Amino acid sequence: MRIDLHTHSTRSDGTDSPADLVRHAREDAGLDIVALTDHDSTAGWEEAQAAADEVGGIRLVRGIEISTRYEGASVHLLGYEFDPAYPPLVEELERVLGGRDDRLPLTIARLNELGYAITEDDVHAVAADAISSGRPHIADALIAKGYIASREEAFATLLSPGKPAYVDRYAADLQRAIELLAAAGGRAVIAHPWARESREVLDLEVFAALGESGLVGIEVDHNDHDEHDRATLAGMADELGLIATGSSDYHGTGKVGFPLGANLTDPEQFARLLD
Repeated sequence: MRIDLHTHSTRSDGTDSPADLVRHAREDAGLDIVALTDHDSTAGWEEAQAAADEVGGIRLVRGIEISTRYEGASVHLLGYEFDPAYPPLVEELERVLGGRDDRLPLTIARLNELGYAITEDDVHAVAADAISSGRPHIADALIAKGYIASREEAFATLLSPGKPAYVDRYAADLQRAIELLAAAGGRAVIAHPWARESREVLDLEVFAALGESGLVGIEVDHNDHDEHDRATLAGMADELGLIATGSSDYHGTGKVGFPLGANLTDPEQFARLLD
């Protein structure tokens, strides 16, 4: 059984519609189970489920990737099979999405000062049906204008922390987000914990404490983790009784080298996740 628990559609910063993502997952990647985990939004669930019903042979896991912070560092939190109408969670997600929207004009202003002639309309045009316009969409607008060649270049030179056009935004408190997902009947899994800045703040002691708040798993097998990272994280998960997942973090053409099914979740681990 082939299981991929981390993908993105055009409802956040992927390039496949929710329906096309499901079709590609089944017909091209041969997945039996796929989770749609758009950033801070569940807007693609209905379309993705309709496609799964139409295609057949594939199960959709309804998920999300929430932008959070822990000790000042950005940490991404995956949530699965929760009630999307749970009021406290809805309120928190609205705050997170509002932070994305508030950041857009500030980032555009900085880019204009740096000589990049793009507008909010340019960003909205490339964002299409995304619920909120984020930094990947700003990168896409820069690409469309011919200023840069790829999202990777935009983040490396302009949009990442410490770069000249970076603007901070609101993100949920990690522990609070875990508690909200649990209260909404969901399962919380830390996404790519040792990728980027989250590596500096997430260790065995922190995972243990978060487990007491409702964390159920760690995304171990991810393209941003080397073999040593994977082995160490798997050992931590086993020691703490946490679930170890694997997934692609697929974004379509928006993230090169992360194809559907690039990493998979063991069926026994998946059964534990939804137990």
